[in-house]
Amino acid sequence: MEQNETGCQTPQAPILCVNNCGFFGTTVTMNMCSKCYKDVVMKQGEAELAASSFQSIMNGSSSTAEKDYSDVAVVVKAKAKTVSSELLVASTQTSAPPVSEKGEEIREGPKRCGTCRKRVGLTGFNCRCGSIFCSVHRYSDKHECPFDYRTAGQEAIAKSNPVVKAEKLDKI
Repeated sequence: MEQNETGCQTPQAPILCVNNCGFFGTTVTMNMCSKCYKDVVMKQGEAELAASSFQSIMNGSSSTAEKDYSDVAVVVKAKAKTVSSELLVASTQTSAPPVSEKGEEIREGPKRCGTCRKRVGLTGFNCRCGSIFCSVHRYSDKHECPFDYRTAGQEAIAKSNPVVKAEKLDKI
């Protein structure tokens, strides 16, 4: 770099990343782009952390004063990033459509009301009996629901309010 009369340095021509990723690097980042430099720093941090944990295991010491928590934070961030990318890949993969015993794909038709067979789409109401109903037949008395609400209510009350029996008192 050359210095002109004012003492300022003139910038050099752009340098491509040494990892040939196509981006430009700087001398501050060892002629690597920011992404490659960050990866190298993370790998170094992981190696140092592994070496220090190996040393502590071999020495049998567990002093926390010697550990560098900044390296731990870097490793935790890296692992969180990999987990989130794995979740993203898993969520983008589509599941296979249901297949019958004969190997044929089962085609699910449009959602329809269990009583009037009207198309309900996304506005259908799921009942406790397991069927989907339109806005007219969504109530249990409108579609002759076989679900026993009374027994379900009694079981819910019995479960939430257990029987409490006091110990017998000795007579004085």
